[in-house]
Amino acid sequence: MQRAMLTRPVGLLFLLPALVFVAVFLIYPFFSIVAMSFTDYQLVGASALNTSYVGLDNYSSLFNFERWMRRGELGHSLWITIQFVVGSALIGQVFVGMGLAVMFNRRKGLLREIVYTLAIAAWIMPEVVVAFAWFAYLDPDGTLNAALNTVGLGTQDWLFDFPVFSIILYNIWRGSAFSMLLFSSALSSIPPSQLETADVIGATGWQKFKDILLPQLGRYILTDVLLITLWTFNSFGPYLITSGGPTYRTDLVSIYLYRVGLQNDFQLGVASAIAVVIMSINLMIAGLYLLAARSRRRA
Repeated sequence: MQRAMLTRPVGLLFLLPALVFVAVFLIYPFFSIVAMSFTDYQLVGASALNTSYVGLDNYSSLFNFERWMRRGELGHSLWITIQFVVGSALIGQVFVGMGLAVMFNRRKGLLREIVYTLAIAAWIMPEVVVAFAWFAYLDPDGTLNAALNTVGLGTQDWLFDFPVFSIILYNIWRGSAFSMLLFSSALSSIPPSQLETADVIGATGWQKFKDILLPQLGRYILTDVLLITLWTFNSFGPYLITSGGPTYRTDLVSIYLYRVGLQNDFQLGVASAIAVVIMSINLMIAGLYLLAARSRRRA
């Protein structure tokens, strides 16, 4: 019998630095935030020095359904975030990324290289640079209105009249490259003979996509949806364009958390309760993904 190269104690010793890193930067902050959410801790004021235990008061104030859906409250922020996630991630990035991957599947040429380069550049550029460019693009005197005015379509104040649509469009443009690269990698693993056989029997492009490509992309779609949903749900980038406005109309939960904890009120106890709610939603999303993945394996 061949002896193992490493004994179990030696193997655990190699894992120790990673375990310490996880404990210090993930586990400890998690439980610290949970504990803080039951206090009235503030960054300034009397509670900054004399923090008191308040039980579930922070959570009851967040889930006060008399003002739950008012602008600037948690319910309204969750509703805006759902629109943002569904529009930019589940509809926009998945379909745009998959469409680009299928369109240029096994094709070469200058057009493909230009499209892939521009998509990846939008994804890897610093978010501050991208947000500043989009702010200038959507400004009333910006590039988009100049182009519309040139063709006689008039102008709009996009960030004021259509703020949610504006940040959805921004996020689709910025994040579709991930889906495109993921589906391009998945498509490259499909044997070319399957598509060639479909060409011989006269299948249309839609038939090839529906009957050959889509069934084999199922598990990749599930993974893509999970990752971009989590990333989009926790995205803070739109703050750089709208600051959550106008009048809280783009107040995503990440922006709401920042505003309560660090911008206006400095209520770190309440902000910790918001963070716990956000973490719980993330865990539920991940749990639904695991259930869907398990059901797919059993099918």
